[in-house]
Amino acid sequence: MADESGRCGLPCWSAMAQQATAGRRCLRAFVSGFFVAVPVTVTFLDRFAYVARVEGSSMQPFLNPEGGSKCDVVLLNRWSVRNYQVQRGDIVSVVSPRNPKQKIIKRVIGLEGDFIRTLAYKNRYVRVPDGHFWIEGDHHGHSLDSNSFGPVSVGLLHGRASHIIWPPNRWQRITASLPANRGPLDTDEEED
Repeated sequence: MADESGRCGLPCWSAMAQQATAGRRCLRAFVSGFFVAVPVTVTFLDRFAYVARVEGSSMQPFLNPEGGSKCDVVLLNRWSVRNYQVQRGDIVSVVSPRNPKQKIIKRVIGLEGDFIRTLAYKNRYVRVPDGHFWIEGDHHGHSLDSNSFGPVSVGLLHGRASHIIWPPNRWQRITASLPANRGPLDTDEEED
């Protein structure tokens, strides 16, 4: 049906073609942006840092002090451990020696060469071998740690917890500190 000017009431084909071209340009821009953003994000998470939810009671009272369903979320710094450099008192994420599909968060108690007085390991005293460290949860008896599986290879190190970022009332930087009576033995104690 034509109107008084003799034109049809249907949209103009050239306008529809322009809209389709604009739609294709938007889709192309989205796809190309997506293919740039995904590798950049993956590289960032693989090399620099990512967030992790801390579940369970093994690190209480420092992490998850309220227990229950409230979990702390920490920033795990991967860049700071790229050369496997950690210090006593650091809270680290490692691939579990018992279950390689699981990551666990524990505190570094001893480094290679240190003598450790264990809490429940098969030997009362252990010298941490080269290329290993000794990790423990802060809540002894509720933690699957080096007292269960022994010294941990530094090759299993995944990241160092640098900040608590959730919940907001617990925002803080995490500094290395050892619990009382934990850490390597002094050389004087070894000789006794």
